[in-house]
Amino acid sequence: MTDPTETEEARALREAVRALLTRRSGPEAVRAALESPLGYDDKLWSTLCEQIGVAALVVPEHYGGAGAGLAEACVVLAELGRTLTPAPMLGSAVLSAQALLLTGNDSACRELLPGIAAGTTLAALAWSGEDGRWTPALRASDAGLEGSAHYVLDGDLADVLLAVARTDDGAGLFEVPADGVRRSRVTSLDPGRRLAVVECAATPARRLDLGGFGSSLRQLRDTAVVAVAAEQVGAAARALELTVEYTKQRRQFGRPIGSFQALKHRMADVHVHVEAARSALYAALVDGDAEAVATAKVVCGEAFAHAAAEMIQLHGGIAITWEHDAHLYFKRAHGTALLFGEPGSWLAR
Repeated sequence: MTDPTETEEARALREAVRALLTRRSGPEAVRAALESPLGYDDKLWSTLCEQIGVAALVVPEHYGGAGAGLAEACVVLAELGRTLTPAPMLGSAVLSAQALLLTGNDSACRELLPGIAAGTTLAALAWSGEDGRWTPALRASDAGLEGSAHYVLDGDLADVLLAVARTDDGAGLFEVPADGVRRSRVTSLDPGRRLAVVECAATPARRLDLGGFGSSLRQLRDTAVVAVAAEQVGAAARALELTVEYTKQRRQFGRPIGSFQALKHRMADVHVHVEAARSALYAALVDGDAEAVATAKVVCGEAFAHAAAEMIQLHGGIAITWEHDAHLYFKRAHGTALLFGEPGSWLAR
């Protein structure tokens, strides 16, 4: 079967996103975005949404979207991962949009999805507790929502705040007033991944799902994991590219260090690992079964961690300086490995 990320349309999308990021999201621009109040370049995000339509990819056309799918979103995420460009693509345009679609609530989708698809509305999804597990951290009752949700992507900035909460009939998806909860940004290992804690105390909320949302949680979780795997593949490939480029330039004993057989072997091992990750992502997108998704979670995370570690080792002393980007790839690798569940839980699955 054709790789859905390598169709003619997907390649054109990749080229368009890469060209824009090459012009507008170099290392200096990424660092400036990380230090900005939003944590990302809102002008770049607007351009990505208006000119390329990245936020509309998973949203059906009748809700103002492009009617593409997860594979196309993964193409964009891989490109964002390559340059470590901070953007609300994962939390808003993929995770929150997919959660709304799984409710089956046409009215809510018509109300909320057009803004998300246009990139003018930033949405966030509150779900897990401090342990990072997928059990909903919030509890819904007649008094409202209670509890604290952790690791909420862009949760302190969101215009629309969605929350998965335990209910008497299992689980439900709720829209929570953004000004009715306490939202606190937390310091994270990865400066390019903005996380927040959302605290509810008898917070009034509107239930969006039509019942039986608990059965959709697994699909939502799998979507999130595959999206992160795509980002990991893009970032791991770029980390390897940068390492190979450096070893061709750095000279020792009168020759480029990349010519030494021991280093060739190490870079070849990373290449094999990255290609295995591409295959795992392909299987997760095409098969979509539980084993394929769990495999992508583990293999793509390990490949990125391997590539980032070798990037630091083979760059030598320069890689452990704040000015070099190697530490940003290393932090992103370890941060994404733990996002949406630690690898051990997925190995068990």
